[in-house]
Amino acid sequence: MTDITTLDHVIIRFAGDSGDGMQLTGNRFTHDTAVAGNDFSTLPNFPAEIRAPAGTVAGVSSFQLQFADFDVQTPGDRPEVLVAMNPAALRANIEDLAPGGILIADSADFTPRNLAKVGYASDPLTDGSLDGFRVFAIDLSGQAVASVTQLGLGRKEAIRTKNMYALGLLDWMFDRPVEGTLAFLEKKFASKPQMRDANVAAFKAGYAFAETTELFATRYKVAKAPVPPGTYRQISGNRALAYGLMAGAAKAGLSLFMGAYPITPASDVLHHLAVTKQHGVMTFQAEDEIAAIGAALGASFAGQLGVTATSGPGMALKAETIGLAVMLELPLVIVDVQRAGPATGLPTKTEQADLTQALFGRHGEAPVPVIAAASPGDCFNAAFEAVRIAITYRTPVILLSDGSLANGAEPWLIPDVASLPAIDPAFATAPNREDGAFWPYLRDEKLARAWAIPGTPGLEHRIGGLEKADGTGNVSYDPANHEFMVNLRAAKVAGIAADLPAAEVNDPSGAARVLVVGWGSTYGPIATAARQVRNSGRHLATVHLRNLNPLPSNLAEILRGYDRIIVPEMNRGQLAMVLRSTYLVDAESYSRVRGLPISNAELAADLQAIVDEESSR
Repeated sequence: MTDITTLDHVIIRFAGDSGDGMQLTGNRFTHDTAVAGNDFSTLPNFPAEIRAPAGTVAGVSSFQLQFADFDVQTPGDRPEVLVAMNPAALRANIEDLAPGGILIADSADFTPRNLAKVGYASDPLTDGSLDGFRVFAIDLSGQAVASVTQLGLGRKEAIRTKNMYALGLLDWMFDRPVEGTLAFLEKKFASKPQMRDANVAAFKAGYAFAETTELFATRYKVAKAPVPPGTYRQISGNRALAYGLMAGAAKAGLSLFMGAYPITPASDVLHHLAVTKQHGVMTFQAEDEIAAIGAALGASFAGQLGVTATSGPGMALKAETIGLAVMLELPLVIVDVQRAGPATGLPTKTEQADLTQALFGRHGEAPVPVIAAASPGDCFNAAFEAVRIAITYRTPVILLSDGSLANGAEPWLIPDVASLPAIDPAFATAPNREDGAFWPYLRDEKLARAWAIPGTPGLEHRIGGLEKADGTGNVSYDPANHEFMVNLRAAKVAGIAADLPAAEVNDPSGAARVLVVGWGSTYGPIATAARQVRNSGRHLATVHLRNLNPLPSNLAEILRGYDRIIVPEMNRGQLAMVLRSTYLVDAESYSRVRGLPISNAELAADLQAIVDEESSR
């Protein structure tokens, strides 16, 4: 008799070689979870060494998912269930498994050779070293092969179905609906009937094994999460960025031009846009980063919405052209999906260390608005806002995401596009002077210059990288004009603050003395940690910043209203430095640079200690 245990949340991690299909397995389990009505958040974790040898720790790929009957903000810290397809996956992940957690391991892969390859002197599945966990050593490979024997596959192809066998097992254990995965396999392998049938057979066999074996005495249920009514879909950050850019262009009545060089982890933004030509999108895969942004800026000059997407190393290469866009005062959106480390660094790992590059990483005085997304779904809103600001103020805008947002996913309430605000490009259509001349640098009340599409009769004008004379746009070497234009461009960007919503403080009790300031993907860890701190009876305030340049107009007042300011970041304190220099406040950096999101539990414990310390004064 199987016991039913009800849980409020579960954290599962699938881990194996990068060729074991862990990302596919995790994505399918996530889809089944979405259909079940749970809230969720995911964290795919790819090996930094893409071509690492099979069976080595360096080549381990994992997919972590937290699902719950409440509002989930992060994929969680420590998995409560670990599925390890080989010894390398176990070695790389066992330290994270929560005490008493469930370990499901493919015993077939725990051979002396594979164990020795990752430094195990004995088999951990049998030597007692895992006694602190509930261990289920199952021959996933052998049983998967047995389930597809009748289909005539070779052993190599048959073993590749073990991920679907494992998925079927987990779907039963956590009471996931299976119809979606079965339909997916039918569609994915429609052109390969033998592989379709094999994966379906393995999936069903895994489900049946879990249902009939005496190994699993407990089945787990997680109730549906209460969510606002509407139509939802599972969405990754990169896909949400693509959709937000498209929506912004559509509401402005402009064609979208994406010029990009594929770079991890931003490549998928280009991929998602490349299949949307029917929506007025044109994509250009350039041979280098400079050509990509040059083409995007050219598209903006021609009256389209120019967009480029990259990661930190690509931002460095694009710096000169961003400066040119500042001088030309043309709309341009630069998406920076941040990754870990300088140079090549850790291309598949997450970090938020490009903030100072976004704010200051150009020659000369070249201020640029900077926006940061907070979650995978919020990437849509941030992208739409970046488009609005770029078009309204005739300026390049840097939009910051990062690897955890890009590849992570969450439920997303599909917005009603008709309800999104219109964006007026306000193209110049006639001369803007009484004498019948057109001056490209005459400005509106927002200090945005006139934007004229080339070829419009009577609106001929000169633009380029040399300094412009105010109004006429003619080349100017006048020192006074240069200072005036430098200050004018700075004033235009600073003036965007008047067009932004005020920063909102989350201080439920109104008695907090400690304020936590976050930006970008720290939103989830901070929100989760703050919830834990408040549930312990302590008082804590938080504020999250989307707009990093300009900063919200009321931020100074907020910061000076608290005794202590803590700034958690996945860098060495970049926003903390900006806050200290801008507002002359003692903003304390809470720095974690590990290629992973900040730990919720670690942050909560540290914040509790800080609150207690402040309360004792």
